[in-house]
Amino acid sequence: MTRAVLDASALLAMLLAEPGEDQVRAVLPACAISTVNLSEVVGHFARQGAKPAEIRGVLDRVPLERVDFDEDLAYAAGLLIGTMRAAGLSFGDRACLALARRLNVQAMTADRAWASIAASADVAVQLIR
Repeated sequence: MTRAVLDASALLAMLLAEPGEDQVRAVLPACAISTVNLSEVVGHFARQGAKPAEIRGVLDRVPLERVDFDEDLAYAAGLLIGTMRAAGLSFGDRACLALARRLNVQAMTADRAWASIAASADVAVQLIR
């Protein structure tokens, strides 16, 4: 059963042993991530010069559900733009929130800007640091 949806910043905190990693590790096997946010993580490692096989090797070992970004999530994330504009949330942020809302679970992030949007997004948000 899924307990939380991870934002890219939360997964990166765990993978890079940054502050908040313990909170992510504690629930990791019961987490999901949107393929949009997974792409952000892949991009982080690619910018650092990691090879595709190395990136896959790291991410394939992470025990979390990957959820394809489908048409319903596209609409849900797109419709969040009006309420999220003031907080400056990105497309990836909205993809994470849309998935958390769909699954009726909390979203985990290291992005402090999310603290101000939880009520308007109708999603519980857990800041990991």
